[in-house]
Amino acid sequence: MKKQWRSLASSSNYKNNRFENLSPTAVTAEGVSFGRLLREYFRKPANVTPSYPLPSIKTDLRALYSDTPVITWFGHSSYLIHCKGTNILVDPVFSSSLAPVPGLIKAYPVTHAYTADDMPDIDLMIITHDHYDHLDRKTITQLKNKAKAWYTPLGVGGNIAGCGVDGNLITEMDWWETEQPLPGITLTATPARHFSGRGLRRGVSLWASFVLEIYGHRIFVGGDSGYDTHFKTIGEKYGPFDMAVLECGQYNPHWPHIHMMPEETAQAALDLRAKMLLPVHWGKFTLAYHPWNESIKRVLASPAAQQVQIATPMIGEPASINPAQQYSRWWLTE
Repeated sequence: MKKQWRSLASSSNYKNNRFENLSPTAVTAEGVSFGRLLREYFRKPANVTPSYPLPSIKTDLRALYSDTPVITWFGHSSYLIHCKGTNILVDPVFSSSLAPVPGLIKAYPVTHAYTADDMPDIDLMIITHDHYDHLDRKTITQLKNKAKAWYTPLGVGGNIAGCGVDGNLITEMDWWETEQPLPGITLTATPARHFSGRGLRRGVSLWASFVLEIYGHRIFVGGDSGYDTHFKTIGEKYGPFDMAVLECGQYNPHWPHIHMMPEETAQAALDLRAKMLLPVHWGKFTLAYHPWNESIKRVLASPAAQQVQIATPMIGEPASINPAQQYSRWWLTE
């Protein structure tokens, strides 16, 4: 790996043998026990999952071409960024259920579920952190021969290499570091307010958002993050953005610091000085207790949403950075 062999302790974000957020961040709210979370998870109402296959568009991604960035969302936080023949894939998870317990958290049925076989050759792969809904070892194994380069936060590269990816293709990054993967493209790792860990181990790898500058355009790759001042800092330093891709689902008052409420998602887009917002982290897996389509309804109804153009593509529908593109309210079809 290009940068894996440096000590994690060299990072200013690594303290007491684990990575930390910029602000004190508890994973759960005070007084919320794991047992309580588990009980509520198994008592979820029926509408946390859709009652019908979600509509989707089958796009030939190998034939897709645009001189300006287009983003094709595959549900949850997986999406392809294309511009001028360059393909960048973010957090691909194409498995029918999430690890580590097969079948426990199943993907929603869709009219066309994208797979690794549908992907074009990938010039750049971005993995934002090591959680199972963002780093899927089965999917990475399926894509390892399609991706030319992998970029990820500190400490995550070992999981990727463990899937058979050549370590020389993996670059690990600390917050505020910038790389130039290709001519005309720069990638900067920026802070997020979240945590890491697979199984019982937490904090041994970093989590990040990314600023992607691609052929004169700027896209914010949000990963997972609770709301905090880092959005405004990034906006002041790197904004404005043509598009911000931000999480807006799987929230709960029990974990208010590690995921955003939908209203905070819209505000974060304003903090970033984004011209457009693409809300993700919904539409594929149920990881919280709210209705499956509540997040998109709330983000659209929030006061901050009136000040930013919001893209709401169907799964598989290419979304451009052109604010004039129109979208259906496909999530209202019951």
